[in-house]
Amino acid sequence: MKNIAVIGAGYWGKNLVRNFSDLGVLKTICDPLADVQKSMQGLYPSIGIESELSRVLEDDDIQAVAIATPAETHFEVGLKALTAGKHVFMEKPLCLDVRHAEELIHLAEDKKRILMVGHVLHYHPAIIRMKELINEGQIGKVDYFYSNRLNLGKFRLEENILWSFAPHDISLMLSLVKDYPQTIYCMGGSYLSKSIADVTLCTFSFSSGVRGHIYVSWLHPTKEQKVVVVGNQGMLVFDDGEAPEKKLTLFRHKVLWKNGVPTPDKSEAEAIALSWSEPLRNECRAFLSAIESGKPPMTDGGEGLQTLRLLNDCQRSLTSGGPIASDSSKHSSDGPFIHPTAVIDSKVTLGQGTKVWHFAHVSEGARIGPQCSLGQNVFVGRHVSIGKNVKIQNNVSLYEKVEIEDDVFLGPSMVFTNVLNPRSEISRKNEYRKTLVKKGATIGANATIVCGHTIGSYAFVGAGAVVTKDVPDFALVYGSPARQQGWMCRCGERLPDGEGSKRSCSACNSHYEYSKSAKGMTISKTSSKERSPVG
Repeated sequence: MKNIAVIGAGYWGKNLVRNFSDLGVLKTICDPLADVQKSMQGLYPSIGIESELSRVLEDDDIQAVAIATPAETHFEVGLKALTAGKHVFMEKPLCLDVRHAEELIHLAEDKKRILMVGHVLHYHPAIIRMKELINEGQIGKVDYFYSNRLNLGKFRLEENILWSFAPHDISLMLSLVKDYPQTIYCMGGSYLSKSIADVTLCTFSFSSGVRGHIYVSWLHPTKEQKVVVVGNQGMLVFDDGEAPEKKLTLFRHKVLWKNGVPTPDKSEAEAIALSWSEPLRNECRAFLSAIESGKPPMTDGGEGLQTLRLLNDCQRSLTSGGPIASDSSKHSSDGPFIHPTAVIDSKVTLGQGTKVWHFAHVSEGARIGPQCSLGQNVFVGRHVSIGKNVKIQNNVSLYEKVEIEDDVFLGPSMVFTNVLNPRSEISRKNEYRKTLVKKGATIGANATIVCGHTIGSYAFVGAGAVVTKDVPDFALVYGSPARQQGWMCRCGERLPDGEGSKRSCSACNSHYEYSKSAKGMTISKTSSKERSPVG
């Protein structure tokens, strides 16, 4: 089925047009420029040509769009496409503003649509193999990352060289190091235009001791794209200027200490065999596969957001003329706050206004909504989903398969599990059971929630309780094992006990009625004179 439209068919968009056409899924090419339309019509006579984005988005037969318009338009075009219910492939960068990126990510989640960013290096056969070799320990512990991306042109007037060339290398560095740098220093020079940097050199220091630098220029006499990763037992070199059989090389060089003097111990270079395929074709296939499976791609919106954060940090260092520390730069006044001791893995989404405090750890793929608070020593496992305005107190661990809806309160040191019968010597990762905590629920200090159960909306689990079965909406439970002891109002006050099916809150005058179908209380009515139970 032909179901992809490419928005923008210029300098880079024409490559997306070619690949999606060859894959047999291109239905429409959209570009406002008459000469581009004429060129595309000549090359692809069977493909529809449009000048107006609105007509593309109104076409129900188009399932997804690939956006290759100028970076300053990415947010506007992406917002319209996601609102129209289309899956979105966005060329790098995701957009220019962190808050706009977060908005696109949340919209994609709400619409249950794929949002993918065009960080094509991740789909390069040599980079894929490089990651495999690093994960296999072929070069030991990674100590140093550096990359050169140099060329003569293509010059731009709407963005500097940092935003034009560096996103791919920043994205790759974050993926390999699996950390966010503590210190960022970006230096540059503007030669063609006073306000636009033509050359930048960014240096990065990570808490793990890893160092990195990224050098980009469009004022270089020859084209060079090279990535070097140095480990304590070897080195890997990716040189995209070489033929496929020479693009990735392993050097098992070491540095030996002899009589207190570091001495190189060199070895012969090993060319790494690759199963070659075009990186952009691989990237386009990954987008189609993500749409088909519903699973986030390797370069999803969260990955694009982390890259955008670091691009912004580099730009601020470039503008200020000096290094910046990540404890003051990983968030804006309206964005998330991340304490310097916290660890945020790759592909993490943090909502606007969310605060991550001392020694917290948020794992890969986790999604945390806006205005949340993660206290000291909080751990959030892989792909855990947390809604908005969630308060997580100190020493709480949310393991994989835990889902938290909006406005939930998790008390100090309460415990989730995800396996019913754990054994240290037996892997049970395929037996994880989902635990759902629904909107507005409260779980008290030191309570334990046995996996596989649901805590109902506005339910209240008392301190120290051990929950071994589902908890109904608005129920009050405590004890070990926890048993229902009454009902709670949305405002947090206990409803009066009684024999009938109806209750009224003396604090906020909300009215409730027991529902057999819901197996719990439901709000029956609230008069216009009554104040909201949630303030």
